[in-house]
Amino acid sequence: MKDKHFETMAIHAGGEGGKPGNALNDPIFMTSAFTFDSIETANAAFAFETKDYVYTRGNNPTLRVLEERMAVLEGGSDAVAFASGMAAISSVLLSLLKPGDEIIAHRMLYGSSQDFIKNTLPQYGISSRLLNLVDLSVLKGEISHRTKVIYFETPANPSLEIIDIKAVCSIAAATGITVVVDNTFATPYSQRPLDLGAHVVVHSATKYISGHGDVVAGIAIGKDRDYVQKLKFGYLCEFGGVMSPFTAWLLVRGIKTLALRMREHQTNALAIANYLKGHPKVQKVYYPGLPDFPGHALAATQMSGFGAMVSFEINGGLNQAKELVNNLQLFKLAVSLGDCESLVQLPFAMTHRSYTAKEVKDAGLSPGLIRLSIGLEHKEDLVADLDKALDKAIR
Repeated sequence: MKDKHFETMAIHAGGEGGKPGNALNDPIFMTSAFTFDSIETANAAFAFETKDYVYTRGNNPTLRVLEERMAVLEGGSDAVAFASGMAAISSVLLSLLKPGDEIIAHRMLYGSSQDFIKNTLPQYGISSRLLNLVDLSVLKGEISHRTKVIYFETPANPSLEIIDIKAVCSIAAATGITVVVDNTFATPYSQRPLDLGAHVVVHSATKYISGHGDVVAGIAIGKDRDYVQKLKFGYLCEFGGVMSPFTAWLLVRGIKTLALRMREHQTNALAIANYLKGHPKVQKVYYPGLPDFPGHALAATQMSGFGAMVSFEINGGLNQAKELVNNLQLFKLAVSLGDCESLVQLPFAMTHRSYTAKEVKDAGLSPGLIRLSIGLEHKEDLVADLDKALDKAIR
C-alpha cells in the first residue's frame, strides 16, 4: 500500500486484514474489553505472543485502522492514537525525557505546548529552552550534553515561521538527539517530517485530520516500531489518554477526503493572503505561499503545499484588530482550525495568552496579530467578509 498515491492510501491503508461481514467501511468496535476462549489464549495475548485484543485502553480494532493509516501516510512504522493533541504531545515528550535532561523547542508554539514545555516539564526535573530555531546557528550554539529532544512546529503557530526540518535533524543526529515535529498545520498531505529525518511526528488530529470540527483527538507516529510500542503500552496505557473508537472511526472517515480538502483549503488561503497583501489597511501578512514571505523558499522545498493558515496585522493595533474580528460574519470567532468553516481568533488574547509581552515582542509579532483558518467556503465570499470588516474597523 505504501507505493500508492496519497489519495489512494488515505482511503485504503490500514486494516488490511479485512472487514467483518464484507463491510465496505470499517465497523466501530464500541467495547471496553475482549473475551478469550481460555486462560492460555489470554496469557498469550498479554505476553504479546498473539495480536489478540485485550482492552480498549491498550488496543482496539477501530483505533488500529486509524493508527495504521496515519503511519502509512506519514511514512512511519506505526502510530499511537490519543484522546487529544496535548495527550499525544505530553506523552511523547515524557517518554523521551527524564529528570536531568533538557529539551530545546522553538520560541513560537501552540500556547498549551509552550506552557507544558516551559512550565510543566521543569516541575519534573526536565529543563527547557525556547529558542529561535529558524536561525540554525543559534541551535548549534545552544545544544549541550543534556539536550535530548528538539521540538518544533513548522509552519509555526501562529507566526507561520518555517523551520528547516532536514537541517535540524542533521544537527541533532551528530549528538543522538531525538527530533519531534508537530505536523498539524501542514498535514502529511503537504509535508512528511519523517522523510526529512525526524524521529516522531505529532498531530492534533482535531484539526485537518478530522476536518469537520466534531472530535478532539491526537496521534503520534514514529519511525521506530519498538519506540511506538513503548509509547503505547508504557505511556498511553498508564497515563490513560485513550481515544474513543467512535472518534477513531470519525477520523478514518475524515482522512478519506484529506487530500481534496487540503487542495481547496490551500487554494482559498492563497487567494486570501494575496487579497490581504494588497489591502492598504493591512500592515503585514504571514503566509508561506507568498513569494516575499521569509520562509517561502524553504517551504517550497520541504512542503508540497503551503497550508491554509494565514496570519496578519492591521493598522491601528490591538483595538482595531478586536473590532475587525467582532465584525466578521463568515469567519467564526473560535479556537481550533482545520474545519470546513473559516475561523478567526486573536492568538495572544486566546490560545497563546500564556506568552508574555516580551516573548511576543522578541518574536517580532504584535499582540494584535489575527489568525485565520481558511475553510471551504467560496473564496470570493470570504474576501467580501474580510473587506467589509476591514472597512468598519479602520476608517
